[in-house]
Amino acid sequence: MPFPDIDPVALQIGPLAVHWYGLAYVAGILLGWLHARRLALKASLWRGDASPITPTHLDDFLVWAAAGIILGGRIGYILFYDLGPVLAEPVRAIQIWNGGMSFHGGLIGTTLAMILFARRNAIPMWSMFDIVAAVAPIGLFFGRIANFINGELWGRLSSMPWAVIFPNGGPFARHPSQLYEAALEGIMLFVILNLLIRFAGALKHPGMVSGVFVAGYAVARITVEFFREPDAQLGYLAGGWLTMGMVLSMPMVLIGIAIALRARRA
Repeated sequence: MPFPDIDPVALQIGPLAVHWYGLAYVAGILLGWLHARRLALKASLWRGDASPITPTHLDDFLVWAAAGIILGGRIGYILFYDLGPVLAEPVRAIQIWNGGMSFHGGLIGTTLAMILFARRNAIPMWSMFDIVAAVAPIGLFFGRIANFINGELWGRLSSMPWAVIFPNGGPFARHPSQLYEAALEGIMLFVILNLLIRFAGALKHPGMVSGVFVAGYAVARITVEFFREPDAQLGYLAGGWLTMGMVLSMPMVLIGIAIALRARRA
């Protein structure tokens, strides 16, 4: 399949260019915020039929979340994928067109933001983690769609009928791995988490949603890494099949399972 003719710039007003990638971050954060408010307002979903998080808390947390995602995502990308070139040319750290963002870095940044915000507002830590985890797949979905529109992070060579010839991926068809990630990390994980919340009372067991999110994301990411082209500056690790995405995700499976089991016993 030829790559769809989608301009990465959604809107151009004089010298100001609004990119789909930036709009994806805005859409993910705002829609996640709206869904989190709905969850906070449904007292019956929480332990003791009382939500420890108010819509006002979530309004205030928007700025904290955005800072955690953007700063953590960029710093994480530099540390995990681009440290050598940045050390050689420090200005590269602010050149977001050289590389981009790392989910694992964004996760760390957002986690730190949640910890600080929860302590400042006397919110139970695991409940804060849970409500953010419940809506995080929304942002992941939009982010991966934006990756596809940008023609970046494409997959390995493929002969499947839905394989795509990406503008910067050479003349060969490749797996649209960004769409695989949008489906698994975004749609599927969102459905699983919200089914657990609605029908299994997951929010009544602080940490349950967080644990399932961490493990579920990691499994989805490891799965897609088998179809995704590794970062050019790193290539394959450990004998030609392991990627950095796998290395960073494998511990998350165990950590997520441990958190979920702890929450179930609590």
